[in-house]
Amino acid sequence: MESTLDGRAKRWTQHNRRRRRELVEATLRAIRKHGHTLGMDEIAAEAGTSKTVIYRHFGDRTGLYEAVVESVQTFIIGNVTAALTAALTPAALVRELADAYLALVEADGEIYRFVINRPAGSSDPVLGVTNRIGDDLSASFTAWLTANGRDPAPASTWGHGIVGFLWAVADRWIVTDLRRPRAEVVSFVGALFTPAFATQLQAGTPRVDLVFPHPGEGVRLEPSPDFAAVLIHPDRAHEGASQP
Repeated sequence: MESTLDGRAKRWTQHNRRRRRELVEATLRAIRKHGHTLGMDEIAAEAGTSKTVIYRHFGDRTGLYEAVVESVQTFIIGNVTAALTAALTPAALVRELADAYLALVEADGEIYRFVINRPAGSSDPVLGVTNRIGDDLSASFTAWLTANGRDPAPASTWGHGIVGFLWAVADRWIVTDLRRPRAEVVSFVGALFTPAFATQLQAGTPRVDLVFPHPGEGVRLEPSPDFAAVLIHPDRAHEGASQP
């Protein structure tokens, strides 16, 4: 008797998971059809059911929203993984990641708008996916720095910082209704990061030293002599320390 009940419980759990997945897919279709400001009536109509059934599976609109976000996050990670696992230089990797992510935004703008306009009381939909992609990107930078005999300490700052930068670019791009072509936006990203990474392998890369203060004072940055020289002669950065 106990095994029969366990079997029924398992089948019921599987049914609920399948039904939740179907309702999420119907919600995505409804968003594409009606836009990101749609109501529960449009979602229920697309799913061929009632709002009561949707609430039974998700609790409320916030629960449905969070399920949609989870599905979208899985899709995003699946689509940017190829860029993150490719054997590319950091600059090329950033361009590929930017292109892959902006392509998703371009193809599904209403879904993107739905995700970033979260209802009150829901968790931030961005943190989960950006943290994961930031970790993967940091790992790629660590491998590159190590392979080139450089200190890998900056890798995490670069990785998570660049992911945040790309998400901000995407947010601004969607707000301007994708006014600029995706390729142009990606080229702007590349123009910023390509020279930044190129300087990391130059023997005379400028250094900025942290100066630790006495108690009660703030931390300040003190440029090294090389850095001061480059501020005056940026075209001679590769020469190391230069006289002004």
